Amino acid sequence: MELRQLKYFIKVAELEHVSEAADQLHVAQSAVSRQIANLEEELGVELFLRGGRKIRLTPVGEVFLERIKMAMTEIENAERDVREFLNPESGTIRLGFPTSLAAKTLPSVISAFRKEHPQIGFQLQQGTVNDLIDAVKIGQIDLAFVSPVPLNNQNVKGDIFFTEKIQALLPRYHEFAQNDHLRLDQLKHEPFVLFRQGYIMRDLVTQACQQVGFEPRAAFEGEDVDTIKGLVAAGLGVSLLPEITLSERPSRDARIIDIAEPNMTRTVGMVRPKHREVAPSEQIFFDFLLNYYRKLDQFGW
Repeated sequence: MELRQLKYFIKVAELEHVSEAADQLHVAQSAVSRQIANLEEELGVELFLRGGRKIRLTPVGEVFLERIKMAMTEIENAERDVREFLNPESGTIRLGFPTSLAAKTLPSVISAFRKEHPQIGFQLQQGTVNDLIDAVKIGQIDLAFVSPVPLNNQNVKGDIFFTEKIQALLPRYHEFAQNDHLRLDQLKHEPFVLFRQGYIMRDLVTQACQQVGFEPRAAFEGEDVDTIKGLVAAGLGVSLLPEITLSERPSRDARIIDIAEPNMTRTVGMVRPKHREVAPSEQIFFDFLLNYYRKLDQFGW
């Protein structure tokens, strides 16, 4: 079994078309077909169902694809680790992040890091917290900003950098818009603008509302912080958002109000694999972050 065969197999499986796979691989179609046939002969099974212009994986082909993708990820990681062992300052950091940390946290830390390590690059992957944890688990990425930070996960190690408040965002002319603070149960009859199901922030809001005796009524759902803030500013509902997403000057059509009861906070930090070492450049970045947030804490950020 050759590495070339496996690469051809993955590409054909992804595109479900031999000629398109050959085009992307920059090889002749006959070469791709021959290598796939050799692979099937060696394994003693058919990996594809052939018929018409498209071809599809057989059930055993789907199992093989899943395992081979994992194997190829490990091979790529090994190659990258060797290169970075020789020169950690020229590596690439594969970093995940959720929507709620995209606007301020991520650009700030990367900008500060690049001033000290200008040759190290980044490959960024955005997703929900659960998706990012899974990506770290299987080796797609090695580091991910997350919030809240899991501390008892079997596959990843969580490190907390800071804790922040969750605040209410209300339309400008809302009856509570001039309050210094409010109790969460005062919003029980309000329409909410929430993150869609699957986002941890949605779960935090729902659990907090349930804690004070009501279920939030979702008038609108979104995946982007700016969209949620825009809908609130348009008077279409209220929302609860992390302090860091509201730190920039808000729209003149919305007001930020502290929540006095219950005490709503979330942890912000990073997850990394528990059972394998990260690449040298990623370790440099992680150590930088520990020092970066330690200094911010000392200055009362």
